[in-house]
Parts: sequence; C-alpha cells; structure tokens
Amino acid sequence: MPDLLVNLLKLPALTAATATEIEALGVKLRRAEPWELSRVREFVTANFSTSWADEVSVGFAVKPITVYLATQNAAIVGFAAYECTRRAFFGPTGVADELRGHGIGTALLLHSLQALRDLGYVYGIIGGAGPIAYYQKTVGAIVIPDTDPGIYVDLLSRRDRT
Repeated sequence: MPDLLVNLLKLPALTAATATEIEALGVKLRRAEPWELSRVREFVTANFSTSWADEVSVGFAVKPITVYLATQNAAIVGFAAYECTRRAFFGPTGVADELRGHGIGTALLLHSLQALRDLGYVYGIIGGAGPIAYYQKTVGAIVIPDTDPGIYVDLLSRRDRT
C-alpha cells in the first residue's frame, strides 16, 4: 500500500449533513485525554491490531495529545492519530464496525489533518494507505510514487513469515 500526499491548505469542510448525522448518533469528537491511554490501547487492539495500538501510544507522549476520539455514551467508538508514526503523518485510524458509513471516520480525518495544518505543515502524509480511493475523494490525496511498502516494510515482512 503506497503513501499518499494531502495538500493541507485545501482541506474541505465537514458537510452539515455529516455533522448532523454524527450528532444524531450521539457521537462526540474530541482530543484524547492523558488518562485514556489504556482505554484507547484496549479499543485499538481489540478492533484493529496491537501494532496500531503501539503507534497510537506515541500520540499520548506529546502535548497536545495527537489522538482524536469518537465516543458514544462515553464508550470509544473510533480514533484517529497523527504525528505518531512520523512527523506530518496521519494514521492509524479506525471506527467500530457497527458505526462505519456515518461520516465518523471522515470527521476524525478532517480534525487530524486540520491539526497537522495548525502545526504549520502544508502537506500531510497518509502512510501505507488502505482505502486509496476514499482518501482521493475525501481530501484530494495523491499517491506518492515508489512508496510501497514504505516505512512499514519490516512489519510487512514479519507478517509474511507468520
């Protein structure tokens, strides 16, 4: 999976319809708090992977924390991290299966990319992007040539052996 480049100066706004849908679900978006590290790691490990939980942990070591959460009735239902893997990188990110398709992931993506822009970056990188067409459509991302497998080469090699 290649890396993608996003022009942070041309980020779209979250649509009113998406914001309304998220609100109707009772989902709140906010920056993670320091005391939530264990809960976030548990959510990410249970729903995605241990390696993603490891990456997200880095976001709790900086101020402000570089992890956004989506919560519903105080339960974590989604997350997005930035500046965890490398400087100017977005990801990992994910939303609980039962809440996908409601714009929560898009809202988390836009919050995170805006935060990268607020740090002074003009471009952001989505490393090892899975749903390339989604990122192209949502934020105008472009594929960076010759970036597959990129920085995740060692992780991918370990998976191939198991």
